[in-house]
Amino acid sequence: MRNIALFLSYLGTGYHGWQSQKNLTTVQETLEKAVAMVVGHSTHVTGCGRTDAGVHARCYVANFKTDSTIPAERLPYALNTHLPCDIVVTRAFDVHERFNAIGSCARKEYTYLIYNSRLKDPFYVNRAWFYPRHLDEGIMQAAANEFVGTHDFAAVRSVGTDVKSTVRTVYDYQVARRGDMIELKVCANGFLYNMARAMAGTVVYAAEGKIRPEDIGVILESGNRTAAGPTVPPGGLYMSHLWYDDGIELFECVPHTP
Repeated sequence: MRNIALFLSYLGTGYHGWQSQKNLTTVQETLEKAVAMVVGHSTHVTGCGRTDAGVHARCYVANFKTDSTIPAERLPYALNTHLPCDIVVTRAFDVHERFNAIGSCARKEYTYLIYNSRLKDPFYVNRAWFYPRHLDEGIMQAAANEFVGTHDFAAVRSVGTDVKSTVRTVYDYQVARRGDMIELKVCANGFLYNMARAMAGTVVYAAEGKIRPEDIGVILESGNRTAAGPTVPPGGLYMSHLWYDDGIELFECVPHTP
């Protein structure tokens, strides 16, 4: 039995997240149907994370088991003929039998986009969060710096998936402005439910003057969700970089460039 890893990207606007749900269209269900049509049997596709409804992925890793003999390099072309235009498989390759898209992932990076302009841009609808009041990226960076390190992130999570621990390590959190677009890029060893979006909301809270950047450490220690910023809309969030190192496989998934 072969274990196949896939790199893919998708726009999440039309989907209720990654994970299959009864009577709802999801990325996982859509991909599993395409895989079944190509390899000739049904199979479970494991994803690297449960992106929420409306969240996008510039890069995403999934894996599935099959006894098909189709060469891995031909699978992207075959799968893409059975996928809608908002999901694209960019690469496929054989991995060892114990490889697991979520369990073998060492680090993840999410990018959140804020369109910070007085006027809306229709081309960014569901692709970036429109925020008309000017945001000071310097204050936002100072706030983002407070998240770096190993902390209990219960104050920036939503109640949802049960986890054994709410402690995570954030390796880096960078804020950059390019014209009217502000990019928040955060890398961690894992993310809690809505954590990336709540962190972005807290960084914006600091820019609004509702909290001071140095207050964030106290908020994290308190574990009080109501003390942190809001969970910002899903359309601005992208899974943007993945690192794998399980002692056997070592690779990165980065956005595909044609």
